[in-house]
Amino acid sequence: MAQPVIRSLMVLAAASILVAAASAPAHQGAARDRDEAEIRNVQTRQAAAWNGHDAKAYADLFTEDGDVVNVAGWWWKGRAEIESKLTAAFAYVFRESTLTITEVQVRFLSPELAVAHVRWTMAGAKTPPGIPEPREGIQTQTLRKTAGRWHIAAFQNTNAVPETPFPLAPPAGSLAPPPQR
Repeated sequence: MAQPVIRSLMVLAAASILVAAASAPAHQGAARDRDEAEIRNVQTRQAAAWNGHDAKAYADLFTEDGDVVNVAGWWWKGRAEIESKLTAAFAYVFRESTLTITEVQVRFLSPELAVAHVRWTMAGAKTPPGIPEPREGIQTQTLRKTAGRWHIAAFQNTNAVPETPFPLAPPAGSLAPPPQR
């Protein structure tokens, strides 16, 4: 009589483990879907803040110690500097600019860390000579979740050009010396 009870308990325990294992990934998947939706919402808010020329709202997308490296290679450190630099930029250079987010790809490094690659286009920038005009590019963002909210911790922005194959040899008739190191 004891063996059937033990066997029933073992079957019940195994079934409980299977149910728990099956429901854990579903919860993890649902949480991941919510996190990805929030990261995508950060990108929607980025475009809205930029297009409203609201430097404070844009800077608030970042962690307090967040970093930005912009398309010109300028490194801004911390939310306060990001806001200050964008306030100056929105005064003239980007006053009439429009940012459009065209693609967002998210990869989670952990439940609290993610990398987003964000493709964008821009119109209306008035960059001075010697500074590349931002027309389209890719942002690489490292995002951190703190207290249930996602913020950008590090941001690298790059102008994009269409990819072309690397040449297999120098152009015919080229006498250019090899690069020196």
